[in-house]
Amino acid sequence: MRNLLSALDARDHVWDILKKAEQFKKGQGPEKPLSGKSLAMVFEKSSTRTRISFEVGMYQLGGYPLYLSASDLQLGRGEIIDDTARAMSRYVDGIMIRAREHDDVLQFARYADVPVINGLTNLEHPCQAFTDIFTIQERKNTLDLQMTFMGDGNNVCNSLLLATAMVGMDFTVACPPNYEPDSIILKEAKKVAKESGSTIKVTNNVREAVDAVNVIYTDVWVSMGDEIEETQRVRDLQGYQVNQDILDLADPEAMVLHCLPAIRGQEITEEVLNGPQSAVWDQAENRLHVQKAILNWLIG
Repeated sequence: MRNLLSALDARDHVWDILKKAEQFKKGQGPEKPLSGKSLAMVFEKSSTRTRISFEVGMYQLGGYPLYLSASDLQLGRGEIIDDTARAMSRYVDGIMIRAREHDDVLQFARYADVPVINGLTNLEHPCQAFTDIFTIQERKNTLDLQMTFMGDGNNVCNSLLLATAMVGMDFTVACPPNYEPDSIILKEAKKVAKESGSTIKVTNNVREAVDAVNVIYTDVWVSMGDEIEETQRVRDLQGYQVNQDILDLADPEAMVLHCLPAIRGQEITEEVLNGPQSAVWDQAENRLHVQKAILNWLIG
């Protein structure tokens, strides 16, 4: 049975997902391929784009999305993940989970009898990474490019390491010490990149990292669950803001991505977020089309 727990789970299907997302966006995808099917959407963390894109996407594909917060389930009263996964599998055709701990999603998938999708964990955000790749290809009409991720080497960065390596895109992470991406994922991404012919680097030299690059990406410096570290994080990451001076160092036609929500004045400035080189709002829209492609692949 197929799951999407890590970006690597779609390694043999990434091009199909991108192609199907393009078809769905153009209105050329299969009509109502998930008619009569249902998706349980479990949210331990609040969400805007993940919830709306999966819920609307499932509806547009003819299926039924079922929103479940942690307080809606017996998990909140101590039922173990194993039992919840077993029972839920008897009712629905797929499960999407936005969780705090990556291990919880792995355990859920271990006991579920239907496909499980990682809607975000503390380790990875594969649906976002594939959306980012789709958005770049849509704008640039190629993936033979260089992208730099600036800031905290977080879950989005981890999945982008894998996704860019899978499609052969060069990827650089510019971050201060102690904010590097997960070491195991970095090692795996370099292994995949060696096969695809792309290059992966991690550096704390911002000017070197953005010199002539085609895509600049950033994310919040203080993710959900890291609020207690906010003062320290803002201090450590202040040299990694995406602003006009940084953008001027990149390729003149470079595009800017941000998975949102954005904290203006921290990781990005207003003039760049809503400037002419920003593709952030197309990127947000594309969550819907890529989510539909993922749902069609896993439970269609």
